[in-house]
Amino acid sequence: MTVIVLTNCPAPLRGFLTRWLLEISAGVFIGNPSARIRDILWHEIQQYADQGRAILAHTANNEQGYTFRTFDHSWRPIDHDGLTLIHRPVHREKSTADSPTSKTGWSKASKRRRFAR
Repeated sequence: MTVIVLTNCPAPLRGFLTRWLLEISAGVFIGNPSARIRDILWHEIQQYADQGRAILAHTANNEQGYTFRTFDHSWRPIDHDGLTLIHRPVHREKSTADSPTSKTGWSKASKRRRFAR
């Protein structure tokens, strides 16, 4: 079983993949091609994806029972003691507590409740 997910890829590439795979949702292809055809499809995806991203997952004879490949993706597969895991980069966003406009202390509603007692 092979699953390919395309994001922001040109329409001709999607049309090319429909020759061997079934598009079950926009950009999601599923099928059971041979390993040779799967490698050819992956090569074509890498060549014609432009600014798009792609993920290919397929069955494999390993402990997990599957393996996957990524193209132009921020999440990267890494090998960890024979298991393939995904490494997700950490994007640190500025929290609201760090901004100078945030207020500290009790809320107005909390202050009213305290004085009402």
